[in-house]
Amino acid sequence: MSTDIEKLESEWVCVAQTGDLEDEEALGVQVGETAVALYRVDGSFFATHGICSHEFAHLAEGYLEGCEIECPLHQARFDIRTGQAMCRPASEPIQVYPVKVVGSDVYVKV
Repeated sequence: MSTDIEKLESEWVCVAQTGDLEDEEALGVQVGETAVALYRVDGSFFATHGICSHEFAHLAEGYLEGCEIECPLHQARFDIRTGQAMCRPASEPIQVYPVKVVGSDVYVKV
Protein backbone atom coordinates (compact mmCIF):
# COMPACT_ATOMS: atom_id res chain seq x y z
CA MET A 1 0.00 0.00 0.00
CA SER A 2 1.38 3.42 -0.96
CA THR A 3 1.57 6.37 1.38
CA ASP A 4 -0.35 9.61 0.88
CA ILE A 5 2.76 11.44 -0.33
CA GLU A 6 3.45 8.70 -2.91
CA LYS A 7 -0.12 9.02 -4.18
CA LEU A 8 0.25 12.79 -4.31
CA GLU A 9 3.49 12.55 -6.27
CA SER A 10 2.01 10.03 -8.73
CA GLU A 11 -0.89 12.36 -9.63
CA TRP A 12 0.54 15.83 -9.03
CA VAL A 13 3.64 17.69 -10.21
CA CYS A 14 5.56 20.07 -7.97
CA VAL A 15 5.90 23.29 -9.97
CA ALA A 16 7.02 25.89 -7.42
CA GLN A 17 7.64 26.79 -3.80
CA THR A 18 5.19 29.00 -1.94
CA GLY A 19 7.89 31.67 -1.64
CA ASP A 20 8.30 31.85 -5.42
CA LEU A 21 5.16 33.99 -5.72
CA GLU A 22 3.96 37.04 -3.83
CA ASP A 23 0.24 37.87 -3.63
CA GLU A 24 -1.18 39.22 -6.92
CA GLU A 25 1.65 37.60 -8.87
CA ALA A 26 1.72 35.06 -11.73
CA LEU A 27 4.40 32.60 -12.77
CA GLY A 28 4.70 30.61 -15.99
CA VAL A 29 5.74 26.96 -15.60
CA GLN A 30 5.93 23.89 -17.85
CA VAL A 31 4.29 20.60 -16.88
CA GLY A 32 5.47 18.16 -19.51
CA GLU A 33 4.27 19.61 -22.81
CA THR A 34 1.70 21.90 -21.15
CA ALA A 35 2.28 25.59 -20.47
CA VAL A 36 0.72 26.46 -17.11
CA ALA A 37 0.19 29.81 -15.42
CA LEU A 38 0.36 29.68 -11.63
CA TYR A 39 -1.20 32.51 -9.60
CA ARG A 40 -1.24 33.57 -5.95
CA VAL A 41 -4.19 35.64 -4.70
CA ASP A 42 -4.75 36.36 -0.99
CA GLY A 43 -2.41 33.50 -0.08
CA SER A 44 -4.29 30.95 -2.24
CA PHE A 45 -2.83 29.35 -5.36
CA PHE A 46 -4.60 28.82 -8.69
CA ALA A 47 -3.46 27.36 -12.02
CA THR A 48 -4.72 27.68 -15.58
CA HIS A 49 -3.54 26.79 -19.04
CA GLY A 50 -0.72 29.21 -19.71
CA ILE A 51 -1.76 30.32 -23.19
CA CYS A 52 -4.63 32.69 -24.00
CA SER A 53 -7.52 31.08 -25.89
CA HIS A 54 -7.76 34.09 -28.24
CA GLU A 55 -4.18 34.43 -29.48
CA PHE A 56 -0.87 32.83 -28.58
CA ALA A 57 0.18 34.87 -25.56
CA HIS A 58 1.58 33.76 -22.21
CA LEU A 59 -0.95 34.64 -19.54
CA ALA A 60 1.66 34.70 -16.76
CA GLU A 61 3.07 37.81 -18.48
CA GLY A 62 -0.32 39.52 -18.15
CA TYR A 63 -1.80 41.74 -15.46
CA LEU A 64 -3.36 39.95 -12.46
CA GLU A 65 -6.02 41.85 -10.55
CA GLY A 66 -7.91 39.89 -7.92
CA CYS A 67 -8.99 36.63 -9.55
CA GLU A 68 -8.76 37.92 -13.12
CA ILE A 69 -5.78 37.64 -15.43
CA GLU A 70 -5.55 40.05 -18.36
CA CYS A 71 -3.81 38.77 -21.46
CA PRO A 72 -0.78 40.92 -22.32
CA LEU A 73 -1.53 40.84 -26.05
CA HIS A 74 -5.15 42.00 -26.56
CA GLN A 75 -6.41 42.54 -22.99
CA ALA A 76 -8.81 39.60 -22.89
CA ARG A 77 -9.55 38.69 -19.26
CA PHE A 78 -10.17 35.33 -17.62
CA ASP A 79 -11.38 34.25 -14.18
CA ILE A 80 -8.49 32.16 -12.82
CA ARG A 81 -10.88 30.14 -10.62
CA THR A 82 -13.14 28.95 -13.45
CA GLY A 83 -11.26 29.71 -16.68
CA GLN A 84 -14.26 31.67 -17.96
CA ALA A 85 -13.53 34.37 -20.55
CA MET A 86 -14.68 37.65 -18.98
CA CYS A 87 -14.49 39.94 -22.02
CA ARG A 88 -13.69 40.10 -25.70
CA PRO A 89 -11.68 39.47 -27.72
CA ALA A 90 -11.61 36.08 -25.95
CA SER A 91 -14.80 34.05 -26.14
CA GLU A 92 -13.46 30.59 -25.27
CA PRO A 93 -12.55 29.66 -21.68
CA ILE A 94 -9.13 28.41 -20.63
CA GLN A 95 -8.50 25.15 -18.78
CA VAL A 96 -8.11 25.35 -15.00
CA TYR A 97 -6.03 22.86 -13.03
CA PRO A 98 -6.30 21.74 -9.39
CA VAL A 99 -3.58 23.03 -7.04
CA LYS A 100 -2.39 21.62 -3.70
CA VAL A 101 0.14 23.02 -1.28
CA VAL A 102 2.11 20.52 0.82
CA GLY A 103 4.48 22.25 3.20
CA SER A 104 6.12 24.84 0.95
CA ASP A 105 5.71 22.80 -2.25
CA VAL A 106 3.02 23.86 -4.76
CA TYR A 107 1.62 20.96 -6.82
CA VAL A 108 -0.51 21.12 -9.95
CA LYS A 109 -2.51 18.29 -11.53
CA VAL A 110 -2.61 18.68 -15.32
